[in-house]
Amino acid sequence: MSATSTVTGEPPAPGPLGSARRPRRERAEGRRPWPALLLGMLIIASWHLVTICRILPEVFLPGPLPVAERLWLSLTRAGLLGYAWVTIREALLGCLLAAGLALPLAWALHHWPLFSRAVLPYVAASQAVPAIAVAPLLVLWVGYGTTPVVVLCAFMVFFPITATVLLGLRGLDTDIIDAARLDGAHGWSMVLHIELPMTLPAILAGLRTGFTLSITGAVVGEMTMGGTGLGMTLASQRDAVDTTGLFATIVLLCALATTIHWLLYSLERRSRTVRALRGRGAT
Repeated sequence: MSATSTVTGEPPAPGPLGSARRPRRERAEGRRPWPALLLGMLIIASWHLVTICRILPEVFLPGPLPVAERLWLSLTRAGLLGYAWVTIREALLGCLLAAGLALPLAWALHHWPLFSRAVLPYVAASQAVPAIAVAPLLVLWVGYGTTPVVVLCAFMVFFPITATVLLGLRGLDTDIIDAARLDGAHGWSMVLHIELPMTLPAILAGLRTGFTLSITGAVVGEMTMGGTGLGMTLASQRDAVDTTGLFATIVLLCALATTIHWLLYSLERRSRTVRALRGRGAT
């Protein structure tokens, strides 16, 4: 037993081997998709059981096999991938527009208390306005096409990104900030070299949540304002009472949102800055 542990009565701190094993174990657990896959298989099996027992008519709930067949035919013969690309492009542009507005606003809300007290209530109140109510106004103000759909996506995503980044800024280590000020960091040097890297986990988390929500905004915008994406496909299938087609398009939307969420999460985990900050927080 070391002298330090004898005097203080506390056990010695874990050595570098234990601290090295912990991140490896966390990374291995984060890469295991089995819980999600098992849950998905259970949902599909329950869905199939409900349909073969004819608990609900097929017009209300088609089986998973007809939906999978319809999805395959739509992807290979009906050009559904082209419609999906239009929706993803609109969601991406809307998310980038929202991020371009949310990041400086979150910084201003964090650093200027008077500005925060004046503006933050209105930023929060914007979330009480339904997107479907904003869509007709955007048609009057902007017109039809891609632009109003992108603006609607940005409107839906703006607040979640702002709130997430603001929480990240408020959670910065004040000791590091004070040490940087003593070293002469101020203004843009403080933002670029200290605050921005330390807020990167919150920024990536906000983008991860915002992008998946932006897909919903793109679909809602296309269904209400017109377009050539998956929202238009859902609207036509709804009018034709094509339940199987509706389920196939919804499954594709869920797959796109899950894939994008996973890609952004993988980018976050592979970021050296995020790993360094997490390692510092675990010590």
